[in-house]
Amino acid sequence: MINQKSKFLLFALLFFSFSIVKAQKTIHISGEAIDEMTETPIESATVYLSLKKDSTLVDYSLTGKDGQFKLAVKRIDEAVFFSVSDDFAGEYRQDFDQLTEDIDLGKIRLRETVNLEGIVISGAPPIRVKTDTLEFNAASFKVRPDANVESLLKELPGVEIDEDGKITVNGKEVNQILVNGKPFFDKDGKIALENLPADLIKKVQITDTKTKKEELTGRASSSNNASINLTIDEDKNKGIMLKAMGGYGTEDRYESSLMLNYFKGNAKLSILGSSNNINSVGFSMNEIFDNMGSSRSRSMFSSSDGSFGINGMRFGGGRGITQSHLGGLTYSNTFSKDLELNSNYFYTQTETNNNNYTRQENLLPQNIYTTESRSTTRNRTYNHNFSNSIQYKIDSTSTIWLEPKYSYNKTLYQDDFDKFSENELGDLLNESQGTTNKETLDQQFSNSISYFKKFQNKTQLSLDFSNENLKNTSDELQISTTQFYQNQDPDDVRNQLIRGRTTKDKYNFELEYEMALTDSLFFGVGTEYEIEENKQLRNTWDFDEITGNYALKNELISSDIASDFSNLKPYAYMRIQKKNFHFSTYLGANFLRQENHGNYLFQNYQLTQEKTTPSLNLNAYFKVSKSGNIYVNYDLRNHFATAEQLLPIENLANPLTTFVGNPDLKSIREHSVNLGFYSYNMQSKTNLNVYMGGNYSDRSVVSSRTTDENYKSLVTYENVEGNYYLWSGGNFSKSFTSGAHKFRVGLGLNFNHGFNQGFIDGEKYDAKNYALRPRLNFNWDIDKVVMINPSYSLSYQWTDYRNFQIDQRQNLQHVFKIATTNYWPKNFVLGNDFSYTYNSNIADGFNKDFFLWNTSLAYNFYKDQLTFKVKVYDILGQNTGDSRSISATAITDVQNDVLKRYVMFSLGFKLDQFGGKKKGRNSRFMVLD
Repeated sequence: MINQKSKFLLFALLFFSFSIVKAQKTIHISGEAIDEMTETPIESATVYLSLKKDSTLVDYSLTGKDGQFKLAVKRIDEAVFFSVSDDFAGEYRQDFDQLTEDIDLGKIRLRETVNLEGIVISGAPPIRVKTDTLEFNAASFKVRPDANVESLLKELPGVEIDEDGKITVNGKEVNQILVNGKPFFDKDGKIALENLPADLIKKVQITDTKTKKEELTGRASSSNNASINLTIDEDKNKGIMLKAMGGYGTEDRYESSLMLNYFKGNAKLSILGSSNNINSVGFSMNEIFDNMGSSRSRSMFSSSDGSFGINGMRFGGGRGITQSHLGGLTYSNTFSKDLELNSNYFYTQTETNNNNYTRQENLLPQNIYTTESRSTTRNRTYNHNFSNSIQYKIDSTSTIWLEPKYSYNKTLYQDDFDKFSENELGDLLNESQGTTNKETLDQQFSNSISYFKKFQNKTQLSLDFSNENLKNTSDELQISTTQFYQNQDPDDVRNQLIRGRTTKDKYNFELEYEMALTDSLFFGVGTEYEIEENKQLRNTWDFDEITGNYALKNELISSDIASDFSNLKPYAYMRIQKKNFHFSTYLGANFLRQENHGNYLFQNYQLTQEKTTPSLNLNAYFKVSKSGNIYVNYDLRNHFATAEQLLPIENLANPLTTFVGNPDLKSIREHSVNLGFYSYNMQSKTNLNVYMGGNYSDRSVVSSRTTDENYKSLVTYENVEGNYYLWSGGNFSKSFTSGAHKFRVGLGLNFNHGFNQGFIDGEKYDAKNYALRPRLNFNWDIDKVVMINPSYSLSYQWTDYRNFQIDQRQNLQHVFKIATTNYWPKNFVLGNDFSYTYNSNIADGFNKDFFLWNTSLAYNFYKDQLTFKVKVYDILGQNTGDSRSISATAITDVQNDVLKRYVMFSLGFKLDQFGGKKKGRNSRFMVLD
């Protein structure tokens, strides 16, 4: 029944959008563009139509090889201007009072416009369409004074930014934002969005995201994501941008940040630093909430679990209160037309403190037992991260690219815990208390090198090498006591020092040669060779009462495990690359080999696995219309189980759970399919994205668990067939304007379904998980003075069980939010975020619902260079960290520490000076040469 409902909603979205597009009469404007000087057709000139009253872009297209064009729009009952523009031939423009019938302009001649001094005047069109790039002229789109880049993107047709900060362009999700072709601290570009001023940007260029190999070889993108490149106006690509902010509030909450950017031509130097104890990375310096956790701005950096990050590093872990300190330096330059460099260094220091309460129902075939635990944790990290990318163009036909990275991470972790388990009658099964102190040092070096050579007749050679080298050492002091109550098993009392060492060395080589059979058909062959070596050493020492040292080695909890893996993968492929159609198919073989070694209780273990499997990948992209696109991907993967899952070595590190491998496990084989449709209609301002996909395992590895009378578990592993995970969904949005009012409505629906199998107490179980998540949001912009954004989302999750005592568990969550922003009176900005969350079936003792209300008032003065702000977080004092999750074998309710009510007072300073001109009239910086 649920499946049918979800399908109906998806088709309803499609039908609704189709009806909107077809509801009005279509008008065609056609003609042929030629060069006035040469009388030759002009290919790939930009054809566009705009409203005369405010220059709003209605629609756009390109001329074909013969210079012909045909623009299809709905009937327009107001004045418009029609333009055809080319960088070399010039421009043609004609005004119309209205568009009510088809128009054939015949041959139109593009000419350069020259003033009396003989200077060519080139009025840049608002949009240009190139071979694989959509380019917007930033000056053609109106934003508020001192607006940031994020505000500019929201004005571009086809670009949408949702309340979680996810950006889509014409239905494609953006996963990379660059400035002048290079990362601005990190590739996700969140810092650039909120900190670069919009008037600094000249062009916004949108392309499909490519791998480095696709960039070097000129291939079509195999990704379903988009990239945004922000180009800085050449007149402004020289100067300094400074932002600084500091604040202090109640409950000893504080925040501070500084960012300094220096631009000079191709060179860019940026320095940043921040410190705060409000669960923020520190660089969401917008005019409303800055770095306030759980507000609209924090979502720009947060993940679904509440953690936050920058440049691929995560902080906070989504649990507790984090104090973070961060310093960063980035430098990029193009030293010549042949050599480009981009370098980054980050230092991060965090401390996260948390109190956790967890109640978990553990499902067994015949009964249910409950585990309750409380813990107090302290987690401190110290991280250095270096990364570089270097591209050198050897000559016009060959390029080499390098990307070395190094990270050093030290972690100090402390956990004081107390937990117990009881059966359905309330009888105590076991309980444990203890303290864990662990110090870990991770060091990792990775590198990628790519060489590309192009020959005559479009043949090309590429050579790729990558390595990943990881070293982890740890010292863990564990003091614990575990009592058993259902039989005569002795209590488990531990006072141990555990020293561990893990290493991973992985190398990958790939050689590929491609030849062009026709202008659009390519054939290639290649070989990939991968080797990987993993080692895991664990030595456990018991405390010696006589010597007062950890001197007694515990062989039961010590082990030495290693694995050597290799894969030789020869392959052949064919790809078709046309303007509206891309297709590629890779077919090869995997010659897999894995040698597993182990030493436990003075006994050596060895297990070798070898297998030859097929390798297959399909990737197709269809442009079914100017704005409609379909993509399809398929991938077949094969791999072995891990050495820990294979070797019959007992892992007794956990007093309540013992793990042991199964040497009879077979290899794992998985299929993955992903397909979708996305479209944006510029004239009706409707955006539609429908997707579906899934993973299916012919053979997977699952746990097999048995429990004794004390509910202590023994876990091993088995192969099963038929586990799968499916997903589908759709998003629809429409924007429209009425006078000074601008509206946008968005609808979304996601449906996920998974089938999981395993073994408990000798019986095979299965669990079918379902999750249905509809959502609705509405944006109302009143002349860029008042903005009102309500939204509602529902998450319904349930699981059907077989061979358990229960048949089903479910949870329903409602979330309502409303965000308002007021820019009146002048120099004031007032923001309010209000949300209500309700969980239907969370256990007693946890909060089922709560309100969260944040507010901020900012005042700009001293020529807008200074901003005083007061922010109140969690005005009602109801914020909570309670949540429920449902899995194949357990229902878990969790409560973690979260930020509670505080008031923050802050003062911010900004100074932008570009091209010798300062924003504001009093600059403390000299003009840069």
